[in-house]
Amino acid sequence: MKMFMLKSCLLAALMFIAVLTGMELANNGIHKIKGYDDSNFQNVVSIHENDKDFHATFLGNDITSHDIEAKKKKLEEISACNFFSSMGKKMSDGLSKASEKLIQRISE
Repeated sequence: MKMFMLKSCLLAALMFIAVLTGMELANNGIHKIKGYDDSNFQNVVSIHENDKDFHATFLGNDITSHDIEAKKKKLEEISACNFFSSMGKKMSDGLSKASEKLIQRISE
């Protein structure tokens, strides 16, 4: 059992290193395909935070803390309830209670 766990952990570590290496190679490939080093080549996400202000850029679109607060207020005004989410919660609660009762009856 110890050898199995050791092999599993080593395999997971090897896969993690392979993924990181692949990401680095993909990044280098993107730069190589462009043929030049572009200063406009931006990161996907960049975050800048001050004492009062929060500023982020996601795929070139600027997002500030004011935008986030406005969206939060709009969602509170709508007070939307996702029908499928509430039904999923009710189903999971019902299944959990049913499985607990079934396990209790089997164990008695």
